[in-house]
Amino acid sequence: MAKYSYLLILTLIFVLVSCQTIEQLSIDYMVPADISFPSTLKRVAIVNNVSSNPDNEMILEPKKDSLSKGNELKRAITYGNGIPSTTTESLAKALSEANYFDEVVICDSALRARDILPREATLSKEEVEKLAKNLDVDVIISLENIQLKAVRAINFIPEWGIFQGTTDAKVYPTIKVYLPSRKGPMVTINTNDSIYWEETGRTEAYVLNRMISDKELIRESSDFAGTIPVKYLAPYWKTANRFIYSSGSIEMRDAAVYVREKSWEKALPLWKNAYQSKNEKQQMRSALNIALYYEIQDSIEESERWALKAQKIARKVDKVDTKLKDKLDLSRMPNYYFISLYVDELQQRISNLPKLSAQMCRFNDDF
Repeated sequence: MAKYSYLLILTLIFVLVSCQTIEQLSIDYMVPADISFPSTLKRVAIVNNVSSNPDNEMILEPKKDSLSKGNELKRAITYGNGIPSTTTESLAKALSEANYFDEVVICDSALRARDILPREATLSKEEVEKLAKNLDVDVIISLENIQLKAVRAINFIPEWGIFQGTTDAKVYPTIKVYLPSRKGPMVTINTNDSIYWEETGRTEAYVLNRMISDKELIRESSDFAGTIPVKYLAPYWKTANRFIYSSGSIEMRDAAVYVREKSWEKALPLWKNAYQSKNEKQQMRSALNIALYYEIQDSIEESERWALKAQKIARKVDKVDTKLKDKLDLSRMPNYYFISLYVDELQQRISNLPKLSAQMCRFNDDF
C-alpha cells in the first residue's frame, strides 16, 4: 500500500462510495528524526568536506536503442555533481530553521579546497576535534558528496495540441555526523529526493528554449539537496490528509458544520450520540470521526481505540470475512480498506511517541 498516495486511494473511495459524503481536512503532527542526539549536544557545525569541481558540467548518458514510449518524442539522461558550497549553506539554513539545536554554525571554507584530484575522505579524529574547538560546537555535520541525475523529456499532448517539456532531477547528498569524542563518523546518511520542472508550449522549439538550463539545474538542485537530510537530524512537522464522514443522519451533517467552523467540541457529542444508532454504517462512520477528534486533541491512544472500533464494524459492513483474506481489496471492501490505512497511521504515530519524547526532552516535552 505504500506505493499509492493516501490522497489517490481516497479519491478512488469517493467514487466507490458515492452514496455517502467524505470531507477532507489536514492536520500537522511532529515526527521524530531518524537520529537521536543527547540533549547535551546543543551546538552544531555544518562543514563542506567535498573537493571543489570548478569545471562542473552535466554529462550526457550515451543514447541507447529504444522505442519512444507513448507521446514521448525525445529523452536525455545526464549526470553531474552538485555545488558543495551551495548545499552546505542550504543544509545549515534548513537545520537552523528546524529550531532543534541551540545554534547552527557553518564553516565557510571547503576542507578539501587544496585537493588536486576530487576525493572522498572521512574526517580524522584530530580534524574533528580541531573543528569542534575552533567553532565551539558539540557536533560536526559534514557534507561528503552531492551527485545529480537529470532526465529531460519532450512529449506531445494531442488532446491539447501542445508540447510538454519535463526535467526530473534526482539529487543524492551524502553527509556524515561526527562527535569529537569518537573515532570515525557517528553515522553516515545517504539519501535522495527529486525536484521537478515543467514547460509547455505550442512548438517543440519554444519548449526547448524555456526548459531549465544545466547551470540553473545544478544550482537549484544543489540548494534543494541541503534540505533533504534535515528530517534525519531533527524532529519535523508532517502534514497529513484526514477525512470525516459527513452524511448519514442530521447529527452527522450538523457535526460536519461544526468541524468546518473549527468547533470540534460541539461536534463530538453529536458523533457519540450517532454511535448509539443500531445502524452499523452509522456506528462505523461516527466511530471514525470520533477517532479523528481525539487525534486532533493529541490523545493518540484514545484515537486508536475508536479507530479500531470503526475498523471492527467496517469488517462486518464490507463482509471482509467472506471476501479476499490474503490482501485488502479497495473495490470489494472500501470502508475497511480506508479505515485500516488510518489505523496503520495511528499505530505508527504511537510507536514513534517514545522516540519523539526522548528527542524533545531538551524542550521539556513541549511539542
